[in-house]
Amino acid sequence: MKLSGLFKISLVATAMTLAGCGGDIEITPTVNDNSTSTDNSVNNSNNNTGSTTDDEAVCASYESDVGTVTGVVSGIDCLYNDSFSSKTISITNNITFKELPEGGVHVFADALQIGEDGNTVDGFSIPTNGPTMTVEPGATLAFQSGEAILRIARGAKIQAVGTAEKPVVFTSANAFDRFDTAGEGARYADWGGIIINGQGITDQCTDAERDGGTCNVASEGITSYFGGNDNSDSSGNIKWAKVWYAGSGPRVGGEGDDLNSLTLNAVGSGSEFDYIHIHQGFDDGIEIFGGATTLKHIAVTDTQDDSFDFDAGWQGKAQYLFVQHGTVTLNDGSVVNMGNNGFESDGVKGSSSAQVSPSNPMVANVTVITTDGNSVRDDDPSQAYKFDDQFNSSIYNALIVKKNAVNTQCIEFSGDGEKQADNISFTSSVMACSNNFANTDTFAGGPLAGQTKTAWFENGGASEILTDDVAVLAANGFATNTASSDVSVTATDLSTTDAFFDSVNYIGAVSDQDTTSNWYKWVEAAVAAANAD
Repeated sequence: MKLSGLFKISLVATAMTLAGCGGDIEITPTVNDNSTSTDNSVNNSNNNTGSTTDDEAVCASYESDVGTVTGVVSGIDCLYNDSFSSKTISITNNITFKELPEGGVHVFADALQIGEDGNTVDGFSIPTNGPTMTVEPGATLAFQSGEAILRIARGAKIQAVGTAEKPVVFTSANAFDRFDTAGEGARYADWGGIIINGQGITDQCTDAERDGGTCNVASEGITSYFGGNDNSDSSGNIKWAKVWYAGSGPRVGGEGDDLNSLTLNAVGSGSEFDYIHIHQGFDDGIEIFGGATTLKHIAVTDTQDDSFDFDAGWQGKAQYLFVQHGTVTLNDGSVVNMGNNGFESDGVKGSSSAQVSPSNPMVANVTVITTDGNSVRDDDPSQAYKFDDQFNSSIYNALIVKKNAVNTQCIEFSGDGEKQADNISFTSSVMACSNNFANTDTFAGGPLAGQTKTAWFENGGASEILTDDVAVLAANGFATNTASSDVSVTATDLSTTDAFFDSVNYIGAVSDQDTTSNWYKWVEAAVAAANAD
């Protein structure tokens, strides 16, 4: 940010003073012309020290009715208070967050809302070409409270695209000593998480509402709306990104109205989410409500509730999904269990119709490593899959692991889940668990009533069930042991039938023969971070 003379000095000094006093930062953003750019380097961690250049931080700015609104430089950081962005301010012009020199971060006291939000029943028109929020490689955005939510409205876009060397980071301000005034460190539920509202198809609206342009589903966690009739819609892309310590709740809607690390509300196939690490979330890692977006190269570690939650008629695809449940040591020395379901699979949230069927994703190359604990979130067990609400899916090359368990199991069906169990299939998949199925091995109802869940999973020999003492994981604890002689099924290569999927020759999310790949290194770093908590 370029300011002149004593005015610049005064702002910086004030910002530094207030930042050192603890609590929220009470600085009014300046209104000026900010056109300077910079190109510097920081490292990838959530507590980085970055480059050693002397370049000044360039804070983000946007155009408003009163002029150019910009953040305030405080030392190496940029500070944005509730006059810059909040739950009552929607930024309606493009905005860019650059990598800051010297390990500086962009710090937010309140919500960051991109794009104007509204209900079309009340006469609101969704912008055809709304604003884009750009987050450049190496940039870090840090949030100070559970009220600090990043929301992308319908018609707006997020382009948060990092690189393997310089991922973008969304995290807690407490991950940085200079903002951690209580000295408690970063922890789950420190900030609100990311909500992206799209114009895709969700079963939470009726066919008539979609046809009439009156589909307006209220998002969980913050008042905003999503839904439409275009499953090819784009809300932008998030790639090479870390989302740490996010989620909070319950919110205004009470129990169940919680914030996830990343919520994709009716996001269409025009968006891509690739190379993302979600860590220590309060509620779900990624929850999808309808739409048809795709997922690829996603690692979720130590999230309290579900790592992935598929709802409301999602028709997308996914490949390379890694889940590890574990523990977190709190400041008082107590240890809590993290992780409920690897996947909570909900086919419907509203009602299926001619325009939207139950969720029916094609998913390949999954690893879920569970524990024998009950999540601190709600005291529910750590398990790989819970099938609920008439879910449909074809799952390929999955590896499910649970060792030394006496209290928990790997797969659970609800009564509603059993109603369409014949539309769920595992192919080229392996389950190596101490306890395989919740309650009983026999389906109580639905089209498979009286049949065994063992036979359902084995799928005529296409998949297999092993014991928990089989070495299906490599010595590193996360990659598939491709040399295991106990595994008799072979991987399915979906690339021959669908260009979205990569060609693979292994089961699970990560191969022990691929140690130099970006994906292997991404998961290796994610597991190291989780094991360090």
